[in-house]
Amino acid sequence: MAEKLEDVKPTRMELLRIRKRKMLAENGHDLLSEKKDALINEFFKIVDQRKEIREELEDILQESFEKLTEAQMMMGRTDVESIAEGAVPMEDLEIRSDNIMGVKVPDIEPNIAEERFYGYTDTSVKLDEAVEKFREALKLSLRAAEIEGKLNRLADEIEKAKRRVNALEYVYIPKLEATIKYIERQLEEREREDFFRRKKIKSMMEEEN
Repeated sequence: MAEKLEDVKPTRMELLRIRKRKMLAENGHDLLSEKKDALINEFFKIVDQRKEIREELEDILQESFEKLTEAQMMMGRTDVESIAEGAVPMEDLEIRSDNIMGVKVPDIEPNIAEERFYGYTDTSVKLDEAVEKFREALKLSLRAAEIEGKLNRLADEIEKAKRRVNALEYVYIPKLEATIKYIERQLEEREREDFFRRKKIKSMMEEEN
């Protein structure tokens, strides 16, 4: 932070130093503002993706339950539930890190078993269709979770960038500007004092002659 005015040495060297700090702070402010704006753009792009994923997920879930209902009607609910108990659980869920504008975001890689977990005997093609649809729904659900994670990370980073930009714009840079004005006023006052002192000395010398 900028020094308190009473602690500042009003010298030309100090003035140059504070001006340099102000220039660096302004450059940092501009870079942070650009990064913040870029992150906001990425955020809203991903918001659009979330909307598309949610709509697609709703459609697939509806189709999945319709296929499941048809399978239950053809095979009986008890048989379908018995077959469902043999489904292979998803044990592997690899969560890696991706990078968006320097922000680490989650990248989910699901390991969903694609092989059949039941035989062909006494089953319906509707069950096959239902299983396939639910697999698609699971993949989309994980994709939706990944997107939510990205949005949360980006939102946190945007908030941090906003706070830093505001601190520079409304606190740090104004304090540096006030310090610069203070030093400039002090130097101008000294110059005036020196001017009048020299003028007085010259006048005294002329009177003595």
